[in-house]
Amino acid sequence: MKKSSEGIKKIMNRKLVFIFFVLGMNTYFVAAQKTNPKTQKPVTTSQKTEVNEYAETDRKALLLPDSLTATTDNIAAFITNNFNTDKEKVRAIFIWIATNIQYDVDNMFAINFYEKKEDKITKPLKTRKGICENYAALFTDICLKAGIKSYMVEGYTKQNGFTDYIPHAWCAAMVDSAWFLFDPTWGSGYINSGKFVKKINNDYFKARPSYLIKSHIPFDYLWQFLNYPVTNQEFYEGKTEQDKSKPYFNYQDSIIAYDNLSHIDQLSASAIRIEANGVRNSMIFDRLHHIKAEIENIRQNQIVSLYNSAVSDYNDAINYYNDFIQYRNKQFTPKKTDPEIQSMIDVADDKVKASRKKLKEIKDPDANISSSMMQLTKSLDEISTHIQEQQDWLKIYFSKGKAGRKNMFYDRKVSWFGIPLN
Repeated sequence: MKKSSEGIKKIMNRKLVFIFFVLGMNTYFVAAQKTNPKTQKPVTTSQKTEVNEYAETDRKALLLPDSLTATTDNIAAFITNNFNTDKEKVRAIFIWIATNIQYDVDNMFAINFYEKKEDKITKPLKTRKGICENYAALFTDICLKAGIKSYMVEGYTKQNGFTDYIPHAWCAAMVDSAWFLFDPTWGSGYINSGKFVKKINNDYFKARPSYLIKSHIPFDYLWQFLNYPVTNQEFYEGKTEQDKSKPYFNYQDSIIAYDNLSHIDQLSASAIRIEANGVRNSMIFDRLHHIKAEIENIRQNQIVSLYNSAVSDYNDAINYYNDFIQYRNKQFTPKKTDPEIQSMIDVADDKVKASRKKLKEIKDPDANISSSMMQLTKSLDEISTHIQEQQDWLKIYFSKGKAGRKNMFYDRKVSWFGIPLN
C-alpha cells in the first residue's frame, strides 16, 4: 500500500506540474495580447522565436546619422550607398522608420488622406512622431528615391473578427520582381494603456498579399496584388482565401497599364474598381466620394486651363498680326526675304488654329465657360478674316516686280486689329 501510495503521489505531482505548465502557457498567451496603434484593439502576435535574419542589415541601417535624417533625399542616399540589394534596402528603410518614428497617440484619429504628400513626410521627420499615413508616406518616398518601385496603399483593417471604423494606410514595394506589402505602423509597436510601446513586428515586413489580405483590404482591389480579388463583403465575412471560380485578374499587367494613365484616368479607373468591389461601409463611401470630387475638380481645372491657353493663343495671334501690319505700313523696311515676310503672317494664322483646336478639346463646360468660349470663337473669326485679307494681299505682292510692289504700298495704310483679351 505504501508503494502504491507513493506512486499515486508521483502521478498527482506530474498532473500538478502539467496543470501549472498549461496555466503558465495560458498566462503567456494572454500577456502576448497587444493592441494595434490605431484602434487599440487586441492583436495576438506570433509566439515563435526566430533568429533575426536581418540583424546585420538592421545594425547598419540604425547607424544612419541624425544629421542625414532631415530629408528623405539624404536618407535614400545613405540607403543607396550602404546597401546593395533591394531586399537589404527595403529592410533598412522599414527598420529605420519603425525604430525612429513614434506613433502619435494623441492624433491617432486625425488621418487625412487629402493632406499634401510633402506635409505627410515632413512632419514625422521633424517631430519623430506620426500616424499611419505618415509612416506609409515616408516609407514609400524613401523607397522611390532609393530606386525601389513602391506605392502607398489606402484601405481599412480587421482584427480579431472586428472591422475597424477608421481608415488605414500601408505600403507596397517590388522586391526581386515580386510584390510585397509592408505596414511600418503595425510593424513599429503597439499601444498599451494609452501609451505607445515600441516593439518591432516582422509579420508586417515583406508580407505576402495572400497573408495581409486577412487583416488589410485596400479600397481599390488593384492593390491587393491578388489574381482573384477579395470583395469587401467577403472581407467582412472572413472569406479571404483565393476563389478561383472568379474571373482571373491580371494585376501585374493592370499596374503597368495604370502607370501609363494620366492622373485623372488613374482616378477614374480606381473609382470603377472601388464601386465594383462593393461600397460596404462609410470609409469606402467617403473615399469614393472624394475620388469623384477630385476627378471633377481636375476636369474643371483642365477646362479652365485649356480655355486660358486658347485665349493666350488668340492674344498672340493679334500681336503677331499687328507686328505684320506695322512692318507693312513701313513698306517692309528694314528689308526681309519673301519667306521671312510670309512667316510673319503665317505665325499669326497658326496661333488662331491652335486656339480653335484647344476650344474643340473642351468637353461639357459650365455655363460661364461656355459663354466665354462663344465670345472667343467670334473674336477668332474676326481675326481670321483679317489674316486672310493679308494672305491674299501678299500673294499679289509676291507676284509683282520691284516697281509693282512699291506701288502696292500707296493703295492705303492698314489699321491694327483689336486688343488682346484679358
